[in-house]
Amino acid sequence: MTALLRYQAALLARSHRWLPPLLLYLALMAIGVQTGEPILDSLGFAAAVLLPVTAWLVRVCVTNEPGAARDCAAAAAGPARVHLAALLTALLAATGLAVVGTAFVTAVSDPRGTRHEDLPVWSAAGAGLLAAVTCVLLGAAVGAVCNRPVLRSTAWAVPTTVLGAFVVLFVGGSPARAAVNGLVNGSRTATVTVPLVPLAVAAVLAAAAMSVACALSARQPGGGT
Repeated sequence: MTALLRYQAALLARSHRWLPPLLLYLALMAIGVQTGEPILDSLGFAAAVLLPVTAWLVRVCVTNEPGAARDCAAAAAGPARVHLAALLTALLAATGLAVVGTAFVTAVSDPRGTRHEDLPVWSAAGAGLLAAVTCVLLGAAVGAVCNRPVLRSTAWAVPTTVLGAFVVLFVGGSPARAAVNGLVNGSRTATVTVPLVPLAVAAVLAAAAMSVACALSARQPGGGT
């Protein structure tokens, strides 16, 4: 699996298709994160924008490889393992964004709540990072079930990925919404809530979505290409 991850990471880096989702992330951060704003509010926004960005990165990774090259890799390592490596590459790239984004927000934000009560900075940063990882996991789940091999047509995959990302972010009961709302509400009450339950639920959903996608990839001709 390590070799497959290196292979997928090299494909991603050389393709430059990572640039549009990265620019989207940077643009949204520039709009929504301002110096001196309450830390938990800014961390909530930074976490939320990672969900659609991650879904986009997943689409990039699972469609990045030419069909012939994917068939060769699938013949050597198995189509499910190749597809899993692509999904994990996107997940790891988005997690890197989550870490960097959380550190940036923590550095530029006011370590106080909406009503100017002091907050423990490291606790807030930890809660923000877990919320960001929650959104990354759900973004990966959306990307996994809205692209090949589940949806093979671009005409269906692209709008479904966009719609799915925003539905998962805003629908009631969503772990992403719960994690983000926990940060925003904590800013109002000057309390730091660690989103462990949303994180656990997001991890289960991401694992299930990836398992389905990998299973379908193994069953379809050409490894889901």
